[in-house]
Amino acid sequence: MGDAQNSGPDTFDDPEPDVAQAQWFLDLPRKRVAAGVVVTDAAGRVLLVKPTYKPSWEVPGGLVENGEAPRAAAARECREELGLDVAVGRLLVCDWMPPARLPDDAVHFLYASGPLDTDAIVLAADELSTWEWVDPADLDDRLPVAMTRRVRAALGALGSGEVVELEHGHRVAAG
Repeated sequence: MGDAQNSGPDTFDDPEPDVAQAQWFLDLPRKRVAAGVVVTDAAGRVLLVKPTYKPSWEVPGGLVENGEAPRAAAARECREELGLDVAVGRLLVCDWMPPARLPDDAVHFLYASGPLDTDAIVLAADELSTWEWVDPADLDDRLPVAMTRRVRAALGALGSGEVVELEHGHRVAAG
């Protein structure tokens, strides 16, 4: 077997990429990618945060930066928004969202989280105004519809051990 490191040309390391190939890469479709964590307390309530820049609540998380893995983005966003180093656990949900208000589609990842010391939360005042534990039955009152479905799927995945694939918050049938 050949050496995987030297098995063929790596176009990404080419010091002078072909102009046509570079244009092809620039023309590829792009997706927004977001990642968050689902944190629950002993009573099964979900930690929600209230952004300062939009009317709805969210789970802790945010957009994945260029070159950043979704799991790393979830941890970074928790550090930036909550002032906490969160143990990002296993993937619970992957949800594809069609274009809506923005012209591109998106993929949202939700991960499990280890327990948080909520006494240590220090909100990023320019991003979040408050946080709250919310009973799953009350998620409809706080979250946009697709996010409610996503969080409920994540709560189910916490118990079942599965990873749930969604499209616009709806479970995708396997097969």
